[in-house]
Amino acid sequence: MSIKIADKDTIKLRFDVGTRVECNCGQWKAGTVVKQFYVQKSFPEGMCVPYQVQLSDGKLIFAPADEDRVIRLATSDTELPDEEDFEEIPDAEKLPVTVVTGFLGAGKTTFVNHILTSDHGKRVCVIENEFGSVDIDTTLVKENMNVAEEIISLDNGCACCTVRGDLMKALMQLKDRKKDFDLLIIETTGLANPAPVVATFTQNQSVANNFRVDGIVCLVDCKHVKAHLDEVRAEDTVNEAVCQVAFSDRILLNKIDLVTKEELNDLKETIHSINSFAELYETERSKVPISKVMDLSSFSIERMKGALEEFEIEELEGEGHGHGHAEETHGHGHASEHGHGETAAHEHGHENEHGHADKKAKDDCDDCAPDTVTHEHDHKEAKKKKKHDLSGVGSLGLTADRPLLSHEFNRFMSGLLQTKAKDLYRSKGVLAFVEEGDAKFIFQGVHEQIQYTTAQDPWGPDEAKVSKCVFIGRGLDHDELRAKWQQCISLPPGQEAPKRGGILGAAASALGIN
Repeated sequence: MSIKIADKDTIKLRFDVGTRVECNCGQWKAGTVVKQFYVQKSFPEGMCVPYQVQLSDGKLIFAPADEDRVIRLATSDTELPDEEDFEEIPDAEKLPVTVVTGFLGAGKTTFVNHILTSDHGKRVCVIENEFGSVDIDTTLVKENMNVAEEIISLDNGCACCTVRGDLMKALMQLKDRKKDFDLLIIETTGLANPAPVVATFTQNQSVANNFRVDGIVCLVDCKHVKAHLDEVRAEDTVNEAVCQVAFSDRILLNKIDLVTKEELNDLKETIHSINSFAELYETERSKVPISKVMDLSSFSIERMKGALEEFEIEELEGEGHGHGHAEETHGHGHASEHGHGETAAHEHGHENEHGHADKKAKDDCDDCAPDTVTHEHDHKEAKKKKKHDLSGVGSLGLTADRPLLSHEFNRFMSGLLQTKAKDLYRSKGVLAFVEEGDAKFIFQGVHEQIQYTTAQDPWGPDEAKVSKCVFIGRGLDHDELRAKWQQCISLPPGQEAPKRGGILGAAASALGIN
């Protein structure tokens, strides 16, 4: 957390200048503490952060909290990525991973068994990351299997195993066989929040170089999920069903045969009020074409651009979806270099290796199963773009028709992450900055794990530089965020000049770039 400069003489930090440490920059990276009680111009007046750190690749970052989840003593494992003989593997060679979540009774086990036994021509490996007590069909997985000690091979080329413990160990054992499969599915049984599973693929370099998260899929029981979503919980506790919907990139509306058309439409509206960005598919008995849980690329920075552009068009055509343009009191966007809010070290370069975040805006629906799977293209029919009334979870889309002021944007994003990182489930954005000309910046995040990079293609000569962001979270003050976001938007040409220049100047200050 930020520290008052006036209090620094009373605070004892854990690491001295010169100490070798590891910083959580989406992945753990090694570096050296170069300054304690670090201050830069973008910080609120009178505030500092515990450390400035120089990473092994030369980048300067800062650690916003003196906690192990942000900065810790270096270990030999973290040094591995910096060794000369360590070769990073391109995304195309990594095994894509789909994380499957859903409330008990939603049909996850039936879904997994369908994928494992169907003749779809794909080689799928399923890991049941067993946080609860429900097993995949015991005819497919032995009941008392230890951590990935045995993988059951099936006739259709698929495989499955149960993990009761360390998912990391299972992945390390599987990486040598990754070329045997086209897709890895992880069923998060009994786990409301898939963020820890996603973090597994970013916080270990060896895992990150062999696997990539393709997307998060949630199954919902159309007959009963509304009751779960509307369940009143004690203050400061999370409604598991709402949390699962909020994190997901695709939501499979299962058991549609058990509800009326009116009930189904009402459910869609409720889901859209929680997560406006997720794609919906209707299905019966968990029978979903394999294509609907593959090639999502929801964590691909480049693919996210198109998805955000389509989302914005649909939202602006709808009725009052809280987007607004720069001239209005709405407009908003965020996503900067600040690596990771209050719980992670702030990365300060562009083109961070971790670029991810996106999903197809629309898939070709030709391969949908007749009468059982329907791609829900029309996001506009759900007009309830507000926080889910009982849970406080909702999605906020923000746009700006004019480029952003990088120093104001960093101030905005730093404040959001410091105060709401725990409740900020997903975030995605495409950004234009006054100081950066035609460079296009993209980010995505899960909680405080923000991944940021420069797009391969810059803004085109005839392309409007419209910044677009989506935030999904709990207890987000939409009006307050809109007001603060307004301060990030530049005035028309001739009316204002940026205070400082460059992402590697003002905007980068939130990341600690100097």
